[in-house]
Amino acid sequence: MSIGELFIIAVGLSMDAFAVSVCKGLSAGRVRLGHALTAGIWFGGFQALMPFLGWLLGSRFQSFISNVDHWIAFLLLGLIGLNMVRESRSQEEEEVGASFAPKAMLPLAVATSIDALTVGITFAFLQLDQADILWAVSLIGVTTFVLSAIGVKAGGIVGERGKSRAELAGGIVLILMGCKILVEHLGLI
Repeated sequence: MSIGELFIIAVGLSMDAFAVSVCKGLSAGRVRLGHALTAGIWFGGFQALMPFLGWLLGSRFQSFISNVDHWIAFLLLGLIGLNMVRESRSQEEEEVGASFAPKAMLPLAVATSIDALTVGITFAFLQLDQADILWAVSLIGVTTFVLSAIGVKAGGIVGERGKSRAELAGGIVLILMGCKILVEHLGLI
């Protein structure tokens, strides 16, 4: 997997965290640098941790399903992407609150990084070795950190329209990456 592909996946995965960060920025009123750093650390940290855990899980079971791993990667990325697209079209308001305390940030960080866990499983099916997975999760974590910090700062400016557009873009990116993996493994490109 190329660095460009990893970066595209990192940006796609970080869109949920970016969207929640925008909402946190909106609800915070006066946004401080500490708010942006807190969101970046929580979201970036969990976005790095979850794919690593997924890779560990997937690596254990990879030998059992190696004949269909590209279909699993396609389905997982496609379902995550479709869910993000669906959420971007939802009229429901999510209440994220203004608190940046650990009890408020932990559930948000876990919720926005669940999709990264399944991407980590996909990485195992693509047979990324330990050095590659460390590079991949670092890139995902740093990308999410930066975008989350920017999201908090931009919250008051971008507003609710930016949240749904970010989720839509992230979903489309993950769907396209799943299609690319499938097409490559079928030998069509």
